Amino acid sequence: AQIRYSIPEELTRGAFVGNIAKDLGTDVAKLAAANLQVLSDSDSQYFSVNVNTGIIMVSERIDREQLCGQNPRCFLHLKLAIENPVEFYRIEVEILDINDNPPEFPSEEVSLRIYELASLGARFPIQPAQDPDVGTNTLQTYHLSANENFNLNVKARTDGGKFPELVLERALDREFRAFHYLVLTAEDGGSPPKSSKIRITIQVLDANDNHPVFDKPSYGARLVENSPLGTLVVKLNATDVDEGPNGDIRYALSSHNSAALRQIFAIDEQTGEIRVQGNLDFEEATVYEIEVEAKDMGSPTMEEHCSVVVEITDVNDNAPEVILTSFSSSLSEDAPPGTVVAVIHVRDRDSGEQGKVQCRVSPDLPFQLRKDYEHQYSLLTSTRLDRERVAYYNVTISASDLGSPPLSRHTILPISLADVNDNAPQFEQVAYEVLVAENNPVGSVLVTVSAVDPDSEQNSRLSYSILRAGGTDPGLDPTRYLSIHPTSGQVSAKLPFDYEQTTYLQFHVEVSDGGSPALRNRTLVHIFIVDQNDNAPQVHFPRAGEDSATQLRISPSITPPALITKVVAIDADSGRNAWLSYHVVEATEPGLFSVALRSGEIRITRALQETDASAHELLVVVRDAGEPVLSTAVTLVVLVEEKGPEALQGSEAGATDGGGLPTITLYLIVSLVLISTVSLVGLVVLGMRCL
Repeated sequence: AQIRYSIPEELTRGAFVGNIAKDLGTDVAKLAAANLQVLSDSDSQYFSVNVNTGIIMVSERIDREQLCGQNPRCFLHLKLAIENPVEFYRIEVEILDINDNPPEFPSEEVSLRIYELASLGARFPIQPAQDPDVGTNTLQTYHLSANENFNLNVKARTDGGKFPELVLERALDREFRAFHYLVLTAEDGGSPPKSSKIRITIQVLDANDNHPVFDKPSYGARLVENSPLGTLVVKLNATDVDEGPNGDIRYALSSHNSAALRQIFAIDEQTGEIRVQGNLDFEEATVYEIEVEAKDMGSPTMEEHCSVVVEITDVNDNAPEVILTSFSSSLSEDAPPGTVVAVIHVRDRDSGEQGKVQCRVSPDLPFQLRKDYEHQYSLLTSTRLDRERVAYYNVTISASDLGSPPLSRHTILPISLADVNDNAPQFEQVAYEVLVAENNPVGSVLVTVSAVDPDSEQNSRLSYSILRAGGTDPGLDPTRYLSIHPTSGQVSAKLPFDYEQTTYLQFHVEVSDGGSPALRNRTLVHIFIVDQNDNAPQVHFPRAGEDSATQLRISPSITPPALITKVVAIDADSGRNAWLSYHVVEATEPGLFSVALRSGEIRITRALQETDASAHELLVVVRDAGEPVLSTAVTLVVLVEEKGPEALQGSEAGATDGGGLPTITLYLIVSLVLISTVSLVGLVVLGMRCL
């Protein structure tokens, strides 16, 4: 016979399973007497029988899932053995499932990586939960936490398994949400139901679906011109919400920028820093607009552009410029004050006060600046000019701006003065005094007169001439004796001078320049003729013919030192050349007669003796003191008269001759006085003319 019981699993020990005595229809006492034994098909004794009551009880914990796994029905089989007689009864205990196990996921958390451009409807399976219970107590459903992008789909298999799937219902955007955190709940059908949860982390994988974005649509910067190289202009900041290479940004100057701008600015591709790498010049450009692009490293590359406006601030880095609109480098010295010499245009490439220019010239120069209008000046003469005082000017135009500190530029205008014939020639000497030795050779240069004219070129070309002395003795006309070289001023002799005829000559030399009209001046030239020893002494007494001697008679009784005679000589020269000396160079009786050195008096030196000759011949030489010495000789024959009446007469005659000697002496004295007077008058006249 077979008996079937049904009990839920997990009953406590001693729990009632069934009453075997009742179910077999046997008395309890009989079962006890029959030595009832419980035999199990398994190694475990899950049940026991109380022979006194016939009740089958649970003796060990019964876990249906352990015994039967996922089988929908689970049975334990027992055998009851009874002796006297031996009988076997088969008991089948069905273990009923209770909801003692919740669904279990393999792990508490699962991670998914989903491409952000995944198509809508894409399915992403999740490992299912396992519930060892069966029937309604096993896993029945899944629940997904609320979210905007995923729905849950549960696939039911033919074996009853349920597999959850995440279904993409709304496009992912990694840049909006890079991670999604979901909770999937597995729930069984027990009462009350049991459940378990698994955390699902979804990492949205980036796609290059976003271009870089600058934090500003445009940037502005202000720089001072001439900023040093490397100066930071601006630091750009672009972001790309993509990640990895898709969000890795590189900066560059756009190809739209000019080559000149690329030489001035450079950008760091990593940091986005724009720095100065060239010369910033406000005067060339006041504003630079730089086009910049930011590219990511995705594939395909995405980029974004922005503009950087750089304003350049002017600094005073440009000196003023001076431009000559009109300029005459040559100016007539008689130009009146106010004459325009140059028209000057000034400019400064800087701006504002730094571009305003002021001009000036030195107040020490005879020039001034007149401001015609903004940026234009005229250079004028301010006073009379004199080329002979200053022939050349370097006029410095100083142009300064109003910057701080100011910059200036100096322009030198060379101005030369053109000559006007406004100066008469001037002799170097008011008068010239010249000593000229007589007998000068014809053509010899006596004196060179020199004049200067401070004018230039033709106006200073001088011409000399000798003026005729109007109304004077033609014999004293200087042009008769003299000539002058018209350009050198050399006065030359046309004739030799003779001191004995002319001792002094004066004349005017006129100089004229080559101007138009010519200007003239004069100087006085005094020529003093210097005597030369060109005249030998001339014996005036005693007179004797050529190659003849002069005879004198003396008394034999004449006593020494009686004057016998006097030799009188005159030299037409003057000065030392006319200083005469007398000498007895030959005598018949040496020592009998002597001659006075300066007066020429001849005296007897001793008394005559009878032994002396009756005739004595004397050779008297008259010498001057010139160089060379010139001389004249005279021969005297002294006759000694005989004693007797004839002698007496001769003595008387001699006495008469001797008495005539004072007359001769007077003649000589008068001659000397006249010569001295003439010389003195000439010197006085010469002195008055010099004054």
